[in-house]
Amino acid sequence: MTERRIEFTIADRVARIVLSNPARRNAIDGPCIRELAAAAAACEANPSLVAIVLSHQGDAFSVGGDLRDFMANRDRIGEHVGALADLFHAAVLSLRRAAAPVIAAVGGIAAGAGFSIVCGADLVVATTSSRFVSAYTKSGLTPDGGGTWFLPRIVGHRAAFDLMATNPLLSGEQAKALGIVTRLVADDALEAETDVLLAELAAQPDGAVAALKALFRRDEDAGLEAHLRAEAESIARMAASPATLARLEEFLRPKPR
Repeated sequence: MTERRIEFTIADRVARIVLSNPARRNAIDGPCIRELAAAAAACEANPSLVAIVLSHQGDAFSVGGDLRDFMANRDRIGEHVGALADLFHAAVLSLRRAAAPVIAAVGGIAAGAGFSIVCGADLVVATTSSRFVSAYTKSGLTPDGGGTWFLPRIVGHRAAFDLMATNPLLSGEQAKALGIVTRLVADDALEAETDVLLAELAAQPDGAVAALKALFRRDEDAGLEAHLRAEAESIARMAASPATLARLEEFLRPKPR
């Protein structure tokens, strides 16, 4: 039986999408993206939801795309990465179109595609020990998952370019100061604060928060779909470049103990 990468449940009008491959630090590979896209589509199709919670098992929210999977498909890496990005972007669009707000609950590192997922959420609850990094250009890639769309709208164009070009590792406090994190809590309070936020959302009259999300997205997301296509084309092209392949080989080469 194939091991699942995501646990997806709906109860009490709350959808929970849990990244559940802690042994690989929730690296995002083909099976993960397919399961994420299916879960996101189910959320989009359910207008009765109060909220959608994206969380994780283990000590990492997600370390991003599975580079070993990329290199396992080296002979067709551009096509492979482009196809993964397209499916990833279908999930991103479904979560944006869903009536319910998306809450990312982060208790570890969110890197690469994991960072893009966090940037695309409506609300982010994170712990003081959480860490955030774009990481794409360090591997010779460009962001996908809407990272280059969402982050500039959160922190501003210049700050976003700096974060994505130079890849600093942000602490929870730094991410909160930049607006990437909306609520910062102690390491042992992540679940409790997420529940508080869910209760606050559920206490509003039916339809009010969904209508608010629709207003926020109305003009904000004009052009998002085309932008995601451009991101997919860029990461696919960069993945196949000699400089990126050399960097990925170096990254995956066994290190001396």
